[in-house]
Amino acid sequence: MSETNTAAPSEAAVAPHRYTAAMAADIEARWQDFWDADGTYEAPNPSGDLAGDPAIASRPKKFVMDMFPYPSGAGLHVGHPLGYIATDVFARFQRMNGHNVLHTLGFDAFGLPAEQYAVQTGTHPRTSTEANMENMKAQLRRLGLGHDKRRSFATIDPEYYKWTQWIFLQIFNSWYDDDLKKARPITELVQQFETGERAVPGGRPWSELNEAERADVLGEYRLAYASDAPVNWAPGLGTVLANEEVTADGRSERGNFPVFKAKLRQWNMRITAYADRLIDDLDGLDWPEAIKLQQRNWIGRSEGARIDFGFDASDEVITVFSTRQDTLFGATYMVLAPEHDLVDTIVPAAWPEGTHDVWTGGHATPADAVAAYRKQAASKSDVERQAEAKDKTGVFTGAYATNPVSGEQVPVFIADYVLMGYGTGAIMAVPAHDARDFAFARAFELPMRCVVEPSDGRGTDPSTWDDAFVAYEAKLVNSASDEVSLDGLGVADAKARMTEWLERKGIGHGTVNFRLRDWLFSRQRYWGEPFPIVYDEDGIAHSLPESMLPLELPEVEDYSPRTFDPDDADTQPETPLSRNEDWVNVTLDLGDGRGPRKYRRETNTMPNWAGSCWYELRYLDPHNSDKLVDPAIEQYWMGPREGRPTGGVDLYVGGAEHAVLHLLYARFWSKVLFDLGHISSAEPFHKLFNQGMIQAYVYRDARGIAVPAAEVEERDGAYYYEGEKVSRLLGKMGKSLKNAVTPDEICSEYGADTLRLYEMAMGPLDVSRPWDIRAVVGQFRLLQRLWRNIVDETTGEITVADVPEDSVDADTLRALHKAIDGVRGDLEGMRFNTAIAKVTELNNHLTKAYAGGGLPRAVAERLVLLVAPLAPHVAEELWRKLGHTDSVVHQDFPVADPQYVVDETVTCVVQIKGKVKARLEVSPGISEEDLERTALADEKVVAALDGAGIRKVIVRAPKLVNIVPA
Repeated sequence: MSETNTAAPSEAAVAPHRYTAAMAADIEARWQDFWDADGTYEAPNPSGDLAGDPAIASRPKKFVMDMFPYPSGAGLHVGHPLGYIATDVFARFQRMNGHNVLHTLGFDAFGLPAEQYAVQTGTHPRTSTEANMENMKAQLRRLGLGHDKRRSFATIDPEYYKWTQWIFLQIFNSWYDDDLKKARPITELVQQFETGERAVPGGRPWSELNEAERADVLGEYRLAYASDAPVNWAPGLGTVLANEEVTADGRSERGNFPVFKAKLRQWNMRITAYADRLIDDLDGLDWPEAIKLQQRNWIGRSEGARIDFGFDASDEVITVFSTRQDTLFGATYMVLAPEHDLVDTIVPAAWPEGTHDVWTGGHATPADAVAAYRKQAASKSDVERQAEAKDKTGVFTGAYATNPVSGEQVPVFIADYVLMGYGTGAIMAVPAHDARDFAFARAFELPMRCVVEPSDGRGTDPSTWDDAFVAYEAKLVNSASDEVSLDGLGVADAKARMTEWLERKGIGHGTVNFRLRDWLFSRQRYWGEPFPIVYDEDGIAHSLPESMLPLELPEVEDYSPRTFDPDDADTQPETPLSRNEDWVNVTLDLGDGRGPRKYRRETNTMPNWAGSCWYELRYLDPHNSDKLVDPAIEQYWMGPREGRPTGGVDLYVGGAEHAVLHLLYARFWSKVLFDLGHISSAEPFHKLFNQGMIQAYVYRDARGIAVPAAEVEERDGAYYYEGEKVSRLLGKMGKSLKNAVTPDEICSEYGADTLRLYEMAMGPLDVSRPWDIRAVVGQFRLLQRLWRNIVDETTGEITVADVPEDSVDADTLRALHKAIDGVRGDLEGMRFNTAIAKVTELNNHLTKAYAGGGLPRAVAERLVLLVAPLAPHVAEELWRKLGHTDSVVHQDFPVADPQYVVDETVTCVVQIKGKVKARLEVSPGISEEDLERTALADEKVVAALDGAGIRKVIVRAPKLVNIVPA
């Protein structure tokens, strides 16, 4: 139970103007109404429909952002506002330092939760989502967050997703020029094909291709394209998922359904074209190194070579990517991903003579073996398939390929540890020098050849080894033919020589490969942005003209995609939009000179990530119906600056869990828009800060079921619920764990300012911390003491003294200016917990020094200004009581007087042989020479030396002198 903070009736009669929860509620509601009516937090643009003072462009600016909240039906618990309060404090501090601050908040409102609720209840997703947004807006308003509400929006607003669709079309109608390293309009590629500047794949002239053939060619270049590709198919959800939405154990992140590999026609974004830039541009961002590392690892750049393995019996070629082309002489078999397109082509009708029984999997024909294994592999996630399991599985395809350097025939297998999502979906297996290949070769009784000489004394016969020998500091052996020899070379030189030979022979080339795959961009759902794409009667995709945007979501009778038996991988999606035939089948004039024609709309929708890929730009110019964003406005808020060559938001705060999802996707979209000239910022977020998590105790009964934390009793160090003993463990806070505390509860009992102070005082912002309701009262008492230092609790009148500042005692001036200096630095560095500690220390000093009242006005006003970013409601109230008629929000933050910041003296420790012999009070600015003379003259030091000579004196002014006797 929380401590009662309202005054008892007898106390209320004596102190009717004491700061209580009731008073806090009244103060907070009044000032929130005032801020809204006054437009206190409105940030003017230098131009456009939000333009303010023409001189605004000359002011320093700060664009502060929180990660998009999703409007959950459960509303907020006290863990959610942690980042919002932090950015609010920082934004308020920047306003008080003369910045034009843009700080606002919208809602990422498309997505699966609202759709699932609609399926369960029949409530339209928009109805439930808008109700959830209104609830969250009320909760956020109660916290006193200083948002520019004119700039708020939701991704489900048609006027917003019009531009999401527009951006999709910019990407669809673009291609990546590898020579210029940038995106260009697809019309420029067509022009190159028409003029012959660029050869058409396949060699035919562009003029001889029909419309479908041209569409197919352009589809191989477009940055947004549809293709038949292996996808993560979740029958239990009725939709496909991106790799990032599949858990390590091969199940859907939402719903925990099994996920299978299936080949479906889906929209993709060619994010891989930007892999190099996505890695390289991380260097210029002010992001946590851990997040940069996650992105680098996810993109996974590696250098190596592509090598072609041919077949004696056909013209087919298997291309592999390897970072160890130097070991090509040691390749004794090959492995393809089960989904590889070439598998069906190379599988013979019967097993070749002499096929080992262990290679067949017990199947009568290669086709049977391959089909059975493919079904088995489809039930595993990519993470499961790459796990370092002892038992390797696979099956022989019945085909043999030719090792290009040795001419040896090597068997071709399929195995689930090879993925289509990395390299070419095929590997040359060098079992002597790769741990996974070694385990596979042992399991299938395959030969191994040592081509890198072991340096650990194991010899060169792999049949005697316990594991593979993998080393880069070694010499090549057994690697020579009539055409090329690597014997005796180090790994680096051997790689270079092999690459040169492959390129000279025309059977390979040096290349860079990436782990990153193209972004699967379509979902079989209702509640998402419709694609602005239609298909003609020949199945060719056409983009809608801008005049037809937004393409709004139609009404449907059934919101759910067709779901299937979760364990049945052999199913096909059926989307909710496909059931609205009147919307799907349309006659349109696309303005291409062909007049009205019949089309069929795309019935997939965009993923929930689409709307959050660019929302920072909409905050800048939210009511612009003619452009994505006014260029001058975008340049002002996000354009490149000194030290920020790629531009971006000044501060972006959110959870670290979005490192390789939202953050990577948003960076990709920004780069495309930058390349096409629509924006000046090549990166969306310059500075990223990851806040920690507020944790709470989870109580579980004997069955492991969470019980309501608020109803648990503590007795003698144990915990009981309804008389039964329960366990306690610190974990997440949430509705499902029955330990959530809403901000409304705390605001009702203590006030929003108390909640704000407590969440900021709990510890460093980037560290997770436990919620402790008992500690909240400490911050409430700080506000009560602050109030009491300025306001008479009996009369409600201020008690400050209008005296000259030079009459204030020196101790108070030192305490004040040291607090100002410390709080200013802490707020700038987002060290809010230590800033509150300094405010508390100053307030305690003033409480003691002016116990009878009469706090000097100059001190009182600065104290209120120090508190204003942290507890804005009480600061506004006190500022008004101090006689000011303008808001505290735009007052100048105090600046410390340097003469009071420096301590008058500091303590210097004097050591002899490492033991403390004296402590001296000296000036902070004392020189090393003066400090040494002072220390050697001290009577305690003289006595400790007792006439001994001095070999050395080490001085670290002003705090340490270390004397080494002779």
